[in-house]
Amino acid sequence: MKILFINNDGGGFADQIDVADGTTVRQLFDQRVPHSKPEHYLIRVNRQPAAADQPLQPGDRVSVTPTKIEGAVLGTGTGTVHRPALESIDRGQGRLAS
Repeated sequence: MKILFINNDGGGFADQIDVADGTTVRQLFDQRVPHSKPEHYLIRVNRQPAAADQPLQPGDRVSVTPTKIEGAVLGTGTGTVHRPALESIDRGQGRLAS
């Protein structure tokens, strides 16, 4: 059966794929995102949160979106997110500061 699989990890992509009848959300995740854990993703079927054992139906729209961004570290309560790999921005000049 065909479903729409949307992977929002990294660059992201969407594609119509064939899956076997009876394939569950967890089985699809394990096949398509084999080196990650489902608890690090928001997984939705037809824009609704999905249970791991939910069987997929023809025409379902499955999206996988990471809840953690690699390298991001939460700030100290100021509402900012710091990314250690990036240089700070010199706001006065609108350029990267070294």
